[in-house]
Amino acid sequence: MKRHLYFATLAALGAASSLTAHACATCGCTLSTDAAMGYSATAGVRVGLQYDYIDQDELRHGTGTVSPAQVVNDPTTGELEHRTVSRFTTLGVSYSPDARWNVALLVPYLVRDHSSYTDTTSAPFDESQLDPSNLSSSHSSSLGDVKLIASYQGFLPTHNFGVQLGVKLPTGRYGGPNADGTGTVGRNPVTFSSGPSAGELLDTSLQPGTGSTDIIAGAYYYQAISQNFDAFVNGQLQAAVATKLDQAGADFRPGNLGVVSVGLRYEADPRIVPQLQLNVSRKSHDQGALADVQDSAGTVAYVSPGVTVSASHNTFVYAFVQLPVYSRLDGYQLFPRWTATAGISHAF
Repeated sequence: MKRHLYFATLAALGAASSLTAHACATCGCTLSTDAAMGYSATAGVRVGLQYDYIDQDELRHGTGTVSPAQVVNDPTTGELEHRTVSRFTTLGVSYSPDARWNVALLVPYLVRDHSSYTDTTSAPFDESQLDPSNLSSSHSSSLGDVKLIASYQGFLPTHNFGVQLGVKLPTGRYGGPNADGTGTVGRNPVTFSSGPSAGELLDTSLQPGTGSTDIIAGAYYYQAISQNFDAFVNGQLQAAVATKLDQAGADFRPGNLGVVSVGLRYEADPRIVPQLQLNVSRKSHDQGALADVQDSAGTVAYVSPGVTVSASHNTFVYAFVQLPVYSRLDGYQLFPRWTATAGISHAF
């Protein structure tokens, strides 16, 4: 197992990156960054930056795509969304006092552009409802929800099995309208900046944060399966245990999110490590008066090819693309045709 020590990198630093639904239904990046970088049993401090790009531009329902007419003509649906582009830059700092323990802090900064059509849910559908004059847009850039995760991998002498326990804090902007619609609840929620809905609040599920404190629990295992190949499997569950949006008629609780990833790493040359992941996630429905309950649950699977490269001593860069191979979404949701992740880390 010595070759794993070449990757004295993120260990648990990428742990939360596999649970980045980011308050936007089932859209989020599910890449396992900790596995991408290689689990580490080396003590020290590690600092990294990761960039995630998620472009939701395809309306989907169940296992297939849908047309705007299907959304509008369904009497149970909500607004007709157009596009959501999210860009996350996450600063990670982790500390491992020895081969058994690791503590990681992840601080995301989110830039998000969202657009949807106003007053287009009046059936029957006609093309005039897609006129650009009906399009309302928003732009936000702010701190997201910070995560703190501890990992322990001292169960086996090889340190190749570990468990994780962490917390997500409500540090990002969040909120929505109050119960009687005369004001807002939360912390500086984002509003539409242009179009017919200018000045109105963006959906609570699309805010930079959820307003909830979540518990994160997970486990991972990795093993050399031949001279040049390593395999891994990991899983995480994230669930809200407290929420600041708890007023009657103005409450919101994000759905639970679980992610399981398996993959292979080709380590013939530790300086360049191609790899392939399969990431599967399941999100339950958001709950509360401010939740878009019917459009917030689903199961998705991605195939994620990528590579990790040793740029210099103790410095590594990585890049991945996620390609959806399966989705079963409740209601009508915007979904990405692909997502991209790139990062750099340095061990001290």
